[in-house]
Amino acid sequence: MKPFEFLRPADPPAAIATAVQAKTAQQGADVRFVAGGTTLIDLMKLNVETPARVLDINRLPLDKVESTRDGGLKIGATVRNSDLANHSTVQRDYSVLSQAILNGASAQLRNMATTAGNLLQRTRCMYFRDTAMPCNKREPGTGCPAITGANRMLAILGTSEHCIATNPSDMCVAMAALEATIHVQGAKGLRAIPIRDFHLLPGTTPQHETVLEPGDLITHVTLPAPVAGSKQVYLKLRDRASYEFALASAAVVITVAGGNVTRARIALGGVGTKPWRSPDAEAALAGKPADAANFRKAAEVAMRDAKPQSENAFKIELAKRCLTHALQMAATG
Repeated sequence: MKPFEFLRPADPPAAIATAVQAKTAQQGADVRFVAGGTTLIDLMKLNVETPARVLDINRLPLDKVESTRDGGLKIGATVRNSDLANHSTVQRDYSVLSQAILNGASAQLRNMATTAGNLLQRTRCMYFRDTAMPCNKREPGTGCPAITGANRMLAILGTSEHCIATNPSDMCVAMAALEATIHVQGAKGLRAIPIRDFHLLPGTTPQHETVLEPGDLITHVTLPAPVAGSKQVYLKLRDRASYEFALASAAVVITVAGGNVTRARIALGGVGTKPWRSPDAEAALAGKPADAANFRKAAEVAMRDAKPQSENAFKIELAKRCLTHALQMAATG
């Protein structure tokens, strides 16, 4: 790990004033915020991230979970994953989020990891994390050896010829299905960013993972009021039962009335370069009988643009079955 300056800003404006001096908020930023540090510190140890200054934001007033005036929920940036997953309102009204968080990492990591940190979680692609290897995400223009190399765990949706790295977050998949909004304070003032717009596809610039700009500080996330009568499920398929990233996962929030699906929100994990919301699959279910045949049709729609590589074609069928089963669990739960 390279030497760095460790600072504790007194308030959000002070943190932003320091961070805005960085040239980028993306890969290679020389100023980074840290709270739980479960991703950043690991990458600093590997010399993948080498900031000159690290700003500890744990003392900032960003650690509360509160109801909003419109019946939704406000989640502070530094709320620990364990506290969020076990919060009574989350378990009652946003159970898919609780399920997703409890399916991620280990209890020890969940006790440290934060809401904003999870939103900014980096890929576990081995080429990104090994500085002896080329990687367009880490060093633009060096290539993506994963395309012809070890790609079993990597993405099949949203990929490009420059990057096929998978977004590893469970929490973000659930937040995508819940239509979360991410609130940012920065040099341009306050911004509210729908989660569907927060993460970027790799395209020709895989080093740009989010829409954040220098100085931007995530302050909180809001969730809309829960939909009355909705059923929620997070289903994660992986190689082992704990401390393992998804091969495929599905977050579903559906409402069924009179045997028909009246509303559906669907997001997939383990298969996309970003948390993968599927409006087309949702539309395919609208007004249709809540049965296995229609759930499978929606899964086919969700995966129709998949582009597998040499080792991960199995993910197409796995993701279809994962989504189909998650929808069945929600409809009958």
